[in-house]
Amino acid sequence: MNKNIKLAVAGAVLALSATAANAGIIIPAGDWTVDIGGNVNMFSTWAKADGRATITGGAVAVGTGTNSSANMSTGLLPNFLSVGGTTRQNDLDVSFAISIQPGASVQGPLEAAVGGFNANANNINNRQAFITFGDKSWGSVKVGKDIGIFASDAILSDMTLLGVGYTSGGPAAGGNTTLGRIGYGYIYADWKPQIAYTTPNFNGFQATAGITQNFVVTTSASTNGLGTTTEKPASPAYEGKISYSFAANDVTGKIWASGIANKIGATTVALEDKVIYAGDVGANISVAGFGLTGYYYDGSGIGITGQNLEGVNLQGKLRDSNGGYVQATYALPTKTKLGVSWGISNLDAANATDSASTLVKENEMWTAGLYHPLTKHLNLVAEFSHATSRSQVGTGGENKVDAGSLGAILFF
Repeated sequence: MNKNIKLAVAGAVLALSATAANAGIIIPAGDWTVDIGGNVNMFSTWAKADGRATITGGAVAVGTGTNSSANMSTGLLPNFLSVGGTTRQNDLDVSFAISIQPGASVQGPLEAAVGGFNANANNINNRQAFITFGDKSWGSVKVGKDIGIFASDAILSDMTLLGVGYTSGGPAAGGNTTLGRIGYGYIYADWKPQIAYTTPNFNGFQATAGITQNFVVTTSASTNGLGTTTEKPASPAYEGKISYSFAANDVTGKIWASGIANKIGATTVALEDKVIYAGDVGANISVAGFGLTGYYYDGSGIGITGQNLEGVNLQGKLRDSNGGYVQATYALPTKTKLGVSWGISNLDAANATDSASTLVKENEMWTAGLYHPLTKHLNLVAEFSHATSRSQVGTGGENKVDAGSLGAILFF
């Protein structure tokens, strides 16, 4: 299994169970060792809304009366098919990875024709296409598209990586996965074109720094009909991370911190260039079947869901944001993992216009889950989440969703 599928699996294993595969299908091929790996998952999901408020912005709980919805879909981790290869040439370790992520939601003839619910959720993502080269004596360089550096440990430590997390009854709009805890405790690391350097592992210490794709800043027509604006990238995004992993007797864990900064260029003379930035810190610890994760982030202009989404208002003012989550798991003698987590994401008003708007102010969610290793490679998963979204207008500006899921995920 290639490096970043291993990272996703390792993150899920760290949060949940030790039963996912640690390697894919290994094939010697001349100078190369080819590795085919990935996962397949599917969940039955349902959601019941409670609320009538209009709340706009990323990842808000959908509340319209007491409506219910149900769907079959992939979870937070999409279906993955990845092909990688490694070789040693000219005193360099060289590798590549290419992957696709096919959707698994329904798309019948009528739905495809009229663009109905989930009509675009059966699409195919292309999240990875990169090469690495280096040596254990000086580190490695990555060139290509892969998971972002900032906030990557937050999602890889999220227990819903093996499940669903937040859902309003199906995949997030425009994608083929659910949201997990994205927007309810951390910002999405995303999958980005990048050039990055990672140091050797110095007795558990390691650092990564790189330039990545700076996303277009988007502010939707969410603030009392003020319209829509976008601002172009004016520099790459500069990202970095430091971490320390440790193991002593039955205690294992990891501590990390990461950050991002990028400059946006205005599309109009009225909006001056601005710098968006964010930083985070987190830790995992596991001992005697117990696991604990704590995470916190803070930023300006970056938003609370997708990077650079809803972080800048229509007057060009940066909105501050912060949030985090805590998570506890315990492995029963049957190897079934019990997990519970709570997280929150806050988006501050940048001015009086924001304060009087329907823009989201706070997303909060509790999640409880059961994760049972049926085999070495196959996990059965059941989750329940209670999500609440609140708008900048406090009175009556609250919606809630209760969501449940049941399914399975297989790693190979």
